[in-house]
Amino acid sequence: MDLSKDLDPVVHEKMKKNLVYVSCFSIVMLFAGLSSAYIVSMGDAFWLETTLPGAFWWSTACIVTSSLTFIASISYAKKDNLLLTKVGMLSTLIFGLLFIYFQWSGFGQLMDRGVHPFQNHIVVTDGRYGDYFEVKKNDQFITVDGNDYLLSEKKMSEQDFSSFQNYMKEFISGENYNNKFRLVTANSKNQYTLVFKGTPLFVKNNSFFLNDSTPLASADILRLKQLSQNVVDGRGDFFAKGKLGEDFNISFKGEKLEYKNRKLFYKGKVLSNFLQIKATESSDMASSFLFILTFLHLLHVAVALIYLSRVVLKTFMNKFGAENHLTLRLTAIFWHFLGLLWGYLILFLVFIH
Repeated sequence: MDLSKDLDPVVHEKMKKNLVYVSCFSIVMLFAGLSSAYIVSMGDAFWLETTLPGAFWWSTACIVTSSLTFIASISYAKKDNLLLTKVGMLSTLIFGLLFIYFQWSGFGQLMDRGVHPFQNHIVVTDGRYGDYFEVKKNDQFITVDGNDYLLSEKKMSEQDFSSFQNYMKEFISGENYNNKFRLVTANSKNQYTLVFKGTPLFVKNNSFFLNDSTPLASADILRLKQLSQNVVDGRGDFFAKGKLGEDFNISFKGEKLEYKNRKLFYKGKVLSNFLQIKATESSDMASSFLFILTFLHLLHVAVALIYLSRVVLKTFMNKFGAENHLTLRLTAIFWHFLGLLWGYLILFLVFIH
C-alpha cells in the first residue's frame, strides 16, 4: 500500500527533494574526502603534474549544454508543449552520452601520454638505460636525456629511433632462465652492438655471452627485457612521455624540479643522494588520484544516465505536462548537481594538479 499518495502534494515534494539532497550530500562528502586526501598526499611527495586532455574540456561543454536543455525541457513541460519537451529531454540524454564518450576519450589521451591509473613510479627505475646496458650504433654510444635518445649528442630522428626500437624489440622475447631469444637483427652483422657494463656482448645460438664460456645471467636477462620494453614504449628516464618542463612537470614541496645530466634539481641545486633515491622510489600518486576522481564522477553520471533514459522514455509516452513535472524537476536537481561537481573537479585539477 503506497501511503505517499495520501500525503499533501507539498509534503510529498519536500520528501522527494530531501532524498535527492541527501544523495547529493553523500557524494559531496565522498569527493571532499578524496580532495583532502589528494592535497595531504602532495605534502613532501614527488608529484607528477600533467595538463588535462582536451577531451575533458569537450565533456565539460557537453554537460553544461545538457543542463541548459534540461532547464528548457522543464520550462516547456510547464507550458504543456509536449513536442519541445521531448526534443529537450532527448537532447539532454544525447549530451549526457557525449559527456561519457569524451571522458573515456580523455582517459585514452592520458594513457597515450604515458599517464596511467595504477603506474608504479614517476621515474623509470627497472630497466633504466645506462644502468646496466647501453647500445652502440656504428661504434657510437646511444645516450639518454630525459625521454630523448641521442646519437652524437643529437636527438635521434624518427627513422633512426624506429630502427633502434625494432632492434630492442627482439630482446623482449627472451626467456629469463635459459637466455634464449628469437633473434633476427641482433644475430646478424648489423649497425648495433649491445654493451653490458662496458663489455660488448656477442651472440651464440640465440643467446648472449660475456665471453666464450660465460652466458648473461638470468637477472640481467630480466633487466634487458625491462630496458627493451621501455625503449619500445618510448620511455627514457620518465614514465610520462615528452619533455620535462614542457609536456609535464615533477614538483617537490610545491616547487617544480629541473632536470640536467639525468639528475633532478630543486631550486637550482641538485637533489641530495637521499632525495634522488626517494624520487626514483616515489609512486605516481598524482595520476592515480586523477583517474580515481574523474572515474568516480563518470560512474555517477553513468548511473544517472540510466535513470535519465527512463525519464526520457516517459516523456515520449506523454507522462509529463503542466500538472505533472515533479519527476523532471527532481531528476534535474541531481543532474545539475553532477554538472556542478564536474565543474569543481576540473577546476580543482587545473589549479592543483
